[in-house]
Amino acid sequence: MFAITGISGQVGGAVARALLAAGRPVRAVVRDPAKGEPWARQGCEVALASLDDAGALRSAFAGCDGVFFVLPPVFDPAPDFAETRRVVAAVRDALDATRPARLVSLSTIGAQATRSNLLSQHGLQEAALGALPIPVTFLRAAWFMENAAWDVAPARETGVVPSFLQPLDRAIPMVATADVGTAAAALLQESWTGRRVVEVESARVAPNDLAAALARALRRDVRAQAVPRASWHDLFAAQGMSNPGPRIAMLDGFNEGWIGFDGDAASRRQGATTLDAVIGALVRR
Repeated sequence: MFAITGISGQVGGAVARALLAAGRPVRAVVRDPAKGEPWARQGCEVALASLDDAGALRSAFAGCDGVFFVLPPVFDPAPDFAETRRVVAAVRDALDATRPARLVSLSTIGAQATRSNLLSQHGLQEAALGALPIPVTFLRAAWFMENAAWDVAPARETGVVPSFLQPLDRAIPMVATADVGTAAAALLQESWTGRRVVEVESARVAPNDLAAALARALRRDVRAQAVPRASWHDLFAAQGMSNPGPRIAMLDGFNEGWIGFDGDAASRRQGATTLDAVIGALVRR
């Protein structure tokens, strides 16, 4: 039995579908019963639990051979990352109590960075869950290609895509969510001991590459345009963020190169999904 958190999202859903296709039993861990109904129709067990409720999580994880944990995204965190600390503490408590045979925990490129930034939430996750007395794999995913969903409207309407990733011709590791799901499902079915880190990417992509893919999908001219660094704080604050600092620091990390992968080829999983496939699907939505 494999318990999947975040099953209503793109990655968690991909993990569950891959396991079901392999004939593995799946337990969908959801907070809302309505979110569990589609999975129940596919033959999954359904467990109701909020990720900050250790007691409910103990029931959700009980008797499982493997658990896939997705840290809920917090894009405007408290300065001390209180939201993440609360969830991680509850999940750690539940995993320590139930001791599944293995844990695959979705992490991120740059989780190991020593400078505080938005991705430091995953560093906290790795520190807490990596100390558990069970086999743990942290699956560090590259920048999601699907983040380009925000770029479809401006590309379609104006032909200009604002980019916080800079310079525009600098490629960084990116990954399709489908490839993350495939990798996670495979890892859940492996055996290992101790703590390990696995990195997953699909391609190296620059903002100019994203613009070119959007141009192909939309059949119109599209170009990337760098958003001036000096404007970021006020822009994010105007969008409603109360604490833009971590997001700005994360973007600086990618742009300055101190956020990246640090593993060797043996720790890397290469996805097969192309940028054009992801962008095409986003445009067709």
